[in-house]
Amino acid sequence: MRIAISTGGGDAPGLNAVIRAIVLSAHGRGWQTYGIRRGYGGLLGEDGIMTLTPERVRGITHLGGTILGTTNRGNPFCWVVKDASGKDTEVDRSSDLVDAFNASGFDALIAIGGDGSLSIAHALWKMGLPVVGVPKTIDNDVVGTIATFGFDTAVSTATDAIDKLHSTAESHERVMVVELMGRHAGFIALNSGVSATADVILIPEIPFDMNKVLEKIRKRDEAGRRFSIVVVAEGAKPKDGELLLLERRSAGSADRLGGIGSLVARAIAEQSGKETRSLVLGHIQRGGSPTTFDRLLGLRFGAAAVRAVADRAFGTMIALAPPSIARLPLSEVIGRAKNVPLDSDTLLTARELGICLGD
Repeated sequence: MRIAISTGGGDAPGLNAVIRAIVLSAHGRGWQTYGIRRGYGGLLGEDGIMTLTPERVRGITHLGGTILGTTNRGNPFCWVVKDASGKDTEVDRSSDLVDAFNASGFDALIAIGGDGSLSIAHALWKMGLPVVGVPKTIDNDVVGTIATFGFDTAVSTATDAIDKLHSTAESHERVMVVELMGRHAGFIALNSGVSATADVILIPEIPFDMNKVLEKIRKRDEAGRRFSIVVVAEGAKPKDGELLLLERRSAGSADRLGGIGSLVARAIAEQSGKETRSLVLGHIQRGGSPTTFDRLLGLRFGAAAVRAVADRAFGTMIALAPPSIARLPLSEVIGRAKNVPLDSDTLLTARELGICLGD
């Protein structure tokens, strides 16, 4: 067997652990493993194919990022090329990808990615490619799996940052607004905000009323707590408001969100008169060494993906279904949103702790 691995979309701590587990599990079966560089670019002439041996993946479990590189603009069904005038245009290169895959003599593809990458994997499977998907996103918004690797690391990073803001916020009696990742799901903001004792948490699932946020800050002032910590997911939006876009991208790529933290901070400063600062944690949440949980989950996912290949269980996604690892049809996963349930225990806990959720 010759297995190809691709890592698409944003990077996440734990990716290298998945790659290492795939390589070692395949090697133990006498199979060969290859890494497609930069998403699918290595099969479409924009990069190359890397031979992966046990020696090549030695000592990478604790490393962040991915040794294969990745891109969030690598959809073969909407591949961006320059036309004769030098202008970017989109073409469907999925057939080229399938031809290149077959010409390379690969027997299976393990596609590691989030909802977008898994949707591409499903479409390639429908074209005849033998595909197994592995869910990857720090947002934890892939349907069918309790957790994705990278999420625990992102929450830990965000929690540590919010912890550090408490002392300076209290010293200066300021309001500190922290914008975290989370396009359509507020898991990072909610989990880190509750863990770091934030006073306000704004998530995409609950459109917020600015008056409720200001009321919470005012009540803290009246109680002698003259500082506040406000955590905002990048996809949070006010009632009757819109998502804030930093950049609108092509059809094959997700738009960039951002700026809601600054907007909330400005509103607080103007309407409360309090000194307010905003911070965008950004890609720090994606970086660094994975936590123990994410390392182990990545290794489990990688080994389970090779078992799925051995069973010829193509068109499926590996998922965490505690205490076991499960397989789900990709058709049941893609195109569906996994959001924070409004009756989730963590959300109920936040309310009972007196945290303002903007509603």
